[in-house]
Amino acid sequence: MLVFEVQSWLMLAVLLAIIAVKGFTLVSAIGFRPDAFEATGKQTKSTWVGILTVGLVLELASLFVPLGFIGSILNIGFTIAALVYLADVRPALKEVMRRPRW
Repeated sequence: MLVFEVQSWLMLAVLLAIIAVKGFTLVSAIGFRPDAFEATGKQTKSTWVGILTVGLVLELASLFVPLGFIGSILNIGFTIAALVYLADVRPALKEVMRRPRW
């Protein structure tokens, strides 16, 4: 029984960490100007905010409703999108915003 309790708590911790990451990426994307996204050559601000919002809502829904196989696959896809934003888009946006304007 103890093994299953540890596994349940561990899965809850992972779920909460993923929710925190998705929430952070959404707030981060909202904080940048739309022209910064265009300057990086990445997707538009509205596209990223939409992707990250749907991912966060889907992850929050998984707390209360079992999503099944398709929901789990979608959650994995949106988690990967949030990690791509953190690893690729956000650093490019920070670089564009840091660049001096003459």
